[in-house]
Amino acid sequence: MAAESTAFTPLTLPVLPLDDEVVLPGMVVPLDLNDTDVRAAVEAAQAAARSEPGKPKVLLVPRIDGTYASTGVLGTVEQVGRLADGDPGALIRGRGRVKIGAGTTGPGAALWVEGTRLDESVPEPLPGHVTELVKEYKALATAWLKKRGAWQVVDRVQAIDDVSALADNSGYSPFLTTEQKVELLETADPVTRLKLATQQLRDHLAEQEVAETIAKDVQEGVDKQQREFLLRRQLEAVRKELRELNGEQEGEESDDYRARVEAADLPEKVREAALKEVDKLERASDQSPEGSWIRTWLDTVLELPWNERTEDAYDIQGAKAVLDAEHAGLEDVKERITEYLAVRKRRNDRGLGVVGGRRGGAVLALVGPPGVGKTSLGESVAHAMGRTFVRVALGGVRDEAEIRGHRRTYVGALPGRIVRAIKEAGSMNPVVLLDEIDKVGSDFRGDPAAALLEVLDPAQNHTFRDHYLEVELDLSDVVFLATANVLEAIPEALLDRMELVRLDGYTEDEKVVIARDHLVPRQLERAGLGADEVTVDESALRKLAGEYTREAGVRTLERSIARLLRKVAAQHELGERELPFTLTDADLRELIGRPHHVPESAQDPAERRTSVPGVATGLAVTGAGGDVLYVEASLADPETGAAGLTLTGQLGDVMKESAQIALSFLRSHGAELELPVADLKDRGVHIHFPAGAVPKDGPSAGITMTTALASLLSGRLVRTDVAMTGEVSLTGRVLPIGGVKQKLLAAHRAGVTTVIIPKRNEPDLDDVPAEVLDKLDVHAVTDVRQVLELALAPATSTAGPKVPVAA
Repeated sequence: MAAESTAFTPLTLPVLPLDDEVVLPGMVVPLDLNDTDVRAAVEAAQAAARSEPGKPKVLLVPRIDGTYASTGVLGTVEQVGRLADGDPGALIRGRGRVKIGAGTTGPGAALWVEGTRLDESVPEPLPGHVTELVKEYKALATAWLKKRGAWQVVDRVQAIDDVSALADNSGYSPFLTTEQKVELLETADPVTRLKLATQQLRDHLAEQEVAETIAKDVQEGVDKQQREFLLRRQLEAVRKELRELNGEQEGEESDDYRARVEAADLPEKVREAALKEVDKLERASDQSPEGSWIRTWLDTVLELPWNERTEDAYDIQGAKAVLDAEHAGLEDVKERITEYLAVRKRRNDRGLGVVGGRRGGAVLALVGPPGVGKTSLGESVAHAMGRTFVRVALGGVRDEAEIRGHRRTYVGALPGRIVRAIKEAGSMNPVVLLDEIDKVGSDFRGDPAAALLEVLDPAQNHTFRDHYLEVELDLSDVVFLATANVLEAIPEALLDRMELVRLDGYTEDEKVVIARDHLVPRQLERAGLGADEVTVDESALRKLAGEYTREAGVRTLERSIARLLRKVAAQHELGERELPFTLTDADLRELIGRPHHVPESAQDPAERRTSVPGVATGLAVTGAGGDVLYVEASLADPETGAAGLTLTGQLGDVMKESAQIALSFLRSHGAELELPVADLKDRGVHIHFPAGAVPKDGPSAGITMTTALASLLSGRLVRTDVAMTGEVSLTGRVLPIGGVKQKLLAAHRAGVTTVIIPKRNEPDLDDVPAEVLDKLDVHAVTDVRQVLELALAPATSTAGPKVPVAA
């Protein structure tokens, strides 16, 4: 470290004030003698020098805003003469720092002060850290001087070895402020002063580097813009030449979005939103990804049919004829569409097309088993109304954005399926089929069924907002047809917004008509056969529908017809069969094998399921429509079986409870029914539902289980031609159930002739086709005792003595 500064002999010197200027020791500066203060100080120094040896001496003191610094610099007047501009001047060299003391008197008009010369020497040899500091300062100074091109000064700086002189050399730096130079002047310790000078030089170089970087970036940006501008002008010139070559007009350029928006027939709010996006596009550069997003959005908006609508066919009779021609049965749906068209026609005639901003759309839910024609019905509805048809498959959709669209901030964002359906249809009033709405799921990406609430609500969908479009879209004129197999899988809030229309399956007569008029002609064409080559007799179609393909719909029936016709075509090509050929029911076994669904009534009495006590026939509703359900009951041997109730067949909790109720009823009323209820106390009861791999639940098998147990205990057989459905209570009441129409259709398909239903379900018979009711003997009952009287055969007709079946 530098030694503490020691003082020399006191000096008496004239003051030469420097306004906003600082001179450090070692610096040589020219001063203008026209300045009164400068001339007074120089003349006073010259007067004092006449009596003292050496050059005239002055005290150079910075004067900042009228205030003198506490430290000055001893300066010698080297020469007095003329400056470069011809004015009188003096050349003064700084010699060393002087601590200013009190004022005093002296010759001339200058201000005289007493001062003390400060010692600025550094002991030798220099410490290591001082040597490193000297090297750093010289390196920084050299770098700065080289940037300025001052090569001749570099060698002079490198030749300075004195620490104090090296630090004071920074006084020549033009980038230092007056305050920074005063700080250097008043720092007496040379090492500290060199550190300060080094830091100032380092800061300046850092600022200069940043400024150079910014200037370079700005220049590169300007060069890039100039280059881009030049290339764009060249591109415009090339396009212009190409347009002239192809004979196109100037305004036909497809990229002119503003002209396209202004020319398009858009709603006012949509036009405003589109023009805002055009403004953004014009401000965005071509390299910006936002420009691509805006173009895609504008293309989507311009392609939507905002004001395009197809004219409805108000020929009500013609529409009904189209529906009847394309679909047999399904009267409920046909009536609903006919009603809709009639109301639309009357509203249109009275100028009520738009009421409260809403148009007269419709939202129908077609619920029924597979294969009954729900999807194809949508096309027929569109055909009958004269509208375009679009199908939206919702099966397996789990992302809410599939309905409402993605936000435009996402890469690859698209509008939702509803908007895309409108775009595909090309009109604002299509028939949109939302297929398999009960198969919609939900996960971490949201619930699509919840997003459909606004779409399918007639009170809200006239202002539907897609997340991608972010403008209102009017869906109030759209006819939505939603299809589902299972009603319970549709959320209650969503189902409440739709008008429910059930399609419960076809009767055998309807299947024959559908097969004759639609399925056979279609499959003949696919098999490469003509209508004059193969004729399918109605008896074959009836047997196919009743014994080969027992189902609610006609999908399997069509596959069977296709298989028959393929067999005939193959046999003809092999030379085994001559055409034309009429296919009757007698040919079915030869061509496609034995029947798969032979009615119980048609089987040998010994092979029927109800040929032993303890077996009863019930009716159930499944996802594929109605079906028959057999219930088997047995009693365990009192010596080997444990007491209690055993249930098998994948039963749900409700069905298990129904079995407990049936058993409790028989235990409490067995004596009244003349049943040996003592067997129920000591022996285990086992109830089984065949098709054990299929889950079953619901209360409607209550009377069926009661009948099976009563048959087992009494030894009386259950009539083969009887099927039943109904919930049982502990008091023996028969309570109402659902799905009467599907169950009666299933009983008809299975060859059952007598059906037992709850009395309170009697009004549901109005929904059952007349041809089915004509072939069924339906009994509406209120008590289990009535069921047993109807279902159990007389005791004299049993095959043997009353012996319980072993478990």
